[in-house]
Order: sequence, then structure tokens, then C-alpha cells
Amino acid sequence: MEDIGLVLEGGGSRGVYTAGVLHYMMEHDVFLPYVIGVSAGACNGSSYVSRQMDRNRAVNIDYIDHPDYLSFRNLIKKRQLFGMDFLFDSLPNELEPFDFDTFYRAEEEFVVGVTDCMTGEPVFYKREDYQKDILTVIRASSSLPLVAPIISFDGRELMDGGISDPIPIKQSERDGNRKNVVILTRNKGYLKKPQSFSWYFERKYRDYPGLLKAMKNRHIIYNETLKYIFEEEKKGNVFIIAPSQKLDVGRIERNKGKLTTLYEQGIADAEKLADKLKEFIS
Repeated sequence: MEDIGLVLEGGGSRGVYTAGVLHYMMEHDVFLPYVIGVSAGACNGSSYVSRQMDRNRAVNIDYIDHPDYLSFRNLIKKRQLFGMDFLFDSLPNELEPFDFDTFYRAEEEFVVGVTDCMTGEPVFYKREDYQKDILTVIRASSSLPLVAPIISFDGRELMDGGISDPIPIKQSERDGNRKNVVILTRNKGYLKKPQSFSWYFERKYRDYPGLLKAMKNRHIIYNETLKYIFEEEKKGNVFIIAPSQKLDVGRIERNKGKLTTLYEQGIADAEKLADKLKEFIS
């Protein structure tokens, strides 16, 4: 299984699909040596590396109706739709403890992608870079514009990793992985459209030209990356796992029934592809 990467797309609440796929992989002891993710992909990937099979389901579904998790109250009181302190402090340290010991002892390389708000370029942090600051880096990778604050780390101002490199397969290749398993959170055939920007957005981030530029180019990067991934799939270098059913979950979703269905779809899709996946990574 050398030189094989696991690439995890973000997608907010749609990340419960990835959580389901990873549940199946953990249940069947499928652990790839290199894991890279952005935003929700990084969140799910961390529990994969820490060997906590049910943690992603608990965090993404069981707590979704907690008022500190996701609410307009958060937006009004703290200017963040998602309760980032709750997500990256209360949950991992108290309510649904993250197994830091297993994570830091794990042999897998775990890479988190973020966006530098000044340059607009993606920045990737490996174990040697973040050391014991894994939660800070994942928090930065998950901080969406308008609904979460910018995170200062490593002398940089950072936000959501999915803005500048939404599916970081090229970084995995740069790190030496000749084959990659890619988990997408959109149905095959999806293409991202240009985003419209309000005057408020332009004004709020006027001091961060790189972030504005990256947001404007996001759909181009995303669609070009998808095209590349599908070309590499035809060559036998990429194995894609993507939702087989039409998505009924948006980026921000509070319906536990819809989230559970998507989670179970991830498990079912992984099971259907299990033999082909085993052949690909062997």
C-alpha cells in the first residue's frame, strides 16, 4: 500500500457522506498511509487516523441540534454561524473526546489544506508543521468566509482550505503518491458555478486581496481539478468514491434524518466498491 494517498473533499454537511465511507474503511481495517483533506474532509480524516470509527457520525449528526453547534444565535452573538469554539474545543476535549494519543502515534501522514488570506494560495500543513496544534489547523481549514472568523497561525491569516484547493490531489501527488483514492461529496457530473459577491463581502474582506481572488477563481479551480481527477481515473491512477444517489443535503443541513441517510449511503457505496478498492490499493 505504499505511495497511495487518500484525498478528502470538503463540503460542509455533505461531509457526512465521507464519514460513512471512512466508517466502512475503518470497520474493515483499510488504512492508507497518507491522508490529505480540507475543511470537512480534514475533520473526518482526523478521526480516521485516530481510529475512532463512530466519532464522525456522533459529531456530525448527534450534536447537530445543539444550539452551540449551528444556529443563528451564534451568528448574532459571536458572528459565526457554526459555533467554532464548541466544534473545536468543547466537542473534541469534553463531549466527544478526540483520541489525541492514537492520532499522534499513528504512522499515517495527515495533511491539512488551508487558504492563505493574503496570497490566496493553498498552504498544506503536515505532522512536522502543526505538531500538537492539529485542532487549530483543522479549525482554520474549516473556517468559511462570513460564517467563521479568520484564524491566525504560523504567521499567516488562514481560512477554509476548500477555497484555494478544494480537492487536493495535486498535493498528494507532489508528496509522492502515484495512486490516489478520492472521496467526493458531490454527485458525478456536478460542476461548480461562479459565485456572486455582495458589496458586504467585498468590503468585509477588502484587506485580504488573496482571499477575494481565490473566492472568485474557486469554480475554475474546482472544475479543472475534477476534470483532472476523471482523466486520471481513466488511466488507472485514481479510484473515485462519490455519492451514487442524488444529494438531498446542502452545505448547511440540520435535518438528522437527511444526514443519517447520506451517512448510510456512504457506508453502502463503500461496501459496493469494496472489491474494486481492494484491488486498486493492493
